[in-house]
Amino acid sequence: MAASAKKKSPLTAAQSRATLRRVLRHIRPYSFFVVCSLAVAAGSVAAQLYVPILCGDAIDLMFGPGNVDLPGVLGIVRSILLVTALAALAQWVLSVCNNRIAFSVSQDLRNAALRKIQRLPLSYLDSHPSGDIVSRMIADVDTFADGLLMGFTQLFSGVLTIFGTLLFMLRENIPITLVVVCITPLSFVVASFIAKRSYRYFQSQSAVRGQQTALVNEMIEGQKVVQAFGYEDESLGAFDEVNDRLQDVSLKAIFFSSLTNPATRFVNNLVYAGVGVVGAIYTVAGRLTIGQLSIFLSYANQYTKPFNEISGVVTELQNALACAARLFELLDAEDQVPEAENAAVLQPDGRVSLEDVAFRYLPGRPLIEHFSLDVKPGQRIAIVGPTGCGKTTLINLLMRFYDVNSGRIAVAGQDIREVTRSSLRGSYGMVLQDTWLRTGTVRENIAYGKPDATDEEIIEAAKAAHAHSFIRRLPEGYDTVITEDGGNISQGQKQLLCIARVMLCLPPMLILDEATSSIDTRTEIRIQAAFARMMQGRTSFIVAHRLSTIREADVILVMKDGHIIEQGSHDQLLAQNGFYARLYNSQFEGADGPAE
Repeated sequence: MAASAKKKSPLTAAQSRATLRRVLRHIRPYSFFVVCSLAVAAGSVAAQLYVPILCGDAIDLMFGPGNVDLPGVLGIVRSILLVTALAALAQWVLSVCNNRIAFSVSQDLRNAALRKIQRLPLSYLDSHPSGDIVSRMIADVDTFADGLLMGFTQLFSGVLTIFGTLLFMLRENIPITLVVVCITPLSFVVASFIAKRSYRYFQSQSAVRGQQTALVNEMIEGQKVVQAFGYEDESLGAFDEVNDRLQDVSLKAIFFSSLTNPATRFVNNLVYAGVGVVGAIYTVAGRLTIGQLSIFLSYANQYTKPFNEISGVVTELQNALACAARLFELLDAEDQVPEAENAAVLQPDGRVSLEDVAFRYLPGRPLIEHFSLDVKPGQRIAIVGPTGCGKTTLINLLMRFYDVNSGRIAVAGQDIREVTRSSLRGSYGMVLQDTWLRTGTVRENIAYGKPDATDEEIIEAAKAAHAHSFIRRLPEGYDTVITEDGGNISQGQKQLLCIARVMLCLPPMLILDEATSSIDTRTEIRIQAAFARMMQGRTSFIVAHRLSTIREADVILVMKDGHIIEQGSHDQLLAQNGFYARLYNSQFEGADGPAE
């Protein structure tokens, strides 16, 4: 199993502010809904704050037994019902606006992340666990959306409630309002203390969760290998280790965030008690009515309640920002080398040339050096050599999955860095040893490169690939749904479908990288015959370990340590009695192969 990724240090305050600014930029396209949310929140808060005033007025209209202004009280009750109904309507509109903002922004971020993945170089995807990338796109965006929704739903209303309450209280009595204002800073001190510590742990929690997702993804995909080699205990140990780290940071994050509510409630009770004591003194002195005292006590309760909510919201927003920062890391990753300005659309004619090409995956570790090759239209070029000699790397360079470090690769006389990637890759048909199928029907998988293909064309391609017979035996034939990566069919059947996919498109050039490695010998003979027909008039690059499959190639390149050490036809290379001859004879005579 892959080693656990190193822990990352928490974001600095400057990085947090930068993340917040980027989040606000993503919210900007939905400014209309933000304005509506603010306006409706203000209306809802005003209505809720007006109700205590009405209740206080009603109390003052009830002086004692037999001394109640019933018509006045009933009029106030009607007003309370109307204001409450308006507040409820405003809350519903507020919820609609906030949901629209939160889920639209999260949709935009996921779309941006997926588009980014299409632009990332393969070197990035090769060096980052796929599970961690999935965690950033799914779990982190979900957490971010929840925090954003809570922020809009409770933060706006809470802040407006606090300021609205203060304004109403100032209107009624300034000294009592000053009591509230003097105690309030204690809430901010407590909230700041908790937020700074909880954010660090929420950020660590998000990172460790990504590592856990990557490990689980790895274990599930490789479960057959895990069980075959008896690696269950070690894999469980690796999972326990990352799970323990997740538990540790999660408990710390929850501990600090859980301090929010009791701490702010303690401050709130101080505010309520202060208002009650001072208000009672004013009432006894005859400077406040009973109704006005009830208004202040109600406002003291309403004023302090948002502090509980805002403290919780701040904690969630810290978590949301930590998740957003991880997603922005992905979005900020360096793109693949951009296409040249005014890149041409390749018109392939079958000519391919490599001129003094050099390439290395890691600095200081050369792989391919001084590699030159001139391929004529229609030639079949076989590439053989020991493991690690650079065969698949050469294919990656031809397809421009990686760019050469020096030298030049040209197709139809044009440097492939000066043509569009889509036209270059569309000129090749690839069948690889590692098969890939999408979740969908057999028909959709065969037509992956040609979605507008007719049923007749799909069936003809399947017949050419010798896949038609097994497809007919499937429960729904060509409409059978294949599960993720073809889990419900055999490896050989998956490879036949991949071959049929190329047979359908018939591009001008072909790349066959161990294309028949998972197929039985009898079917392989038929496939080789189909390939022979398909390769007629098409430039083809064939990577094979079984040398019996490449004897008909026009040119065989024998690679070792990134260099071509021999080249020629099968008979010419056997006559040389060199490296290829020893490699070929070892497969048929049982001799030891060359050292790799």
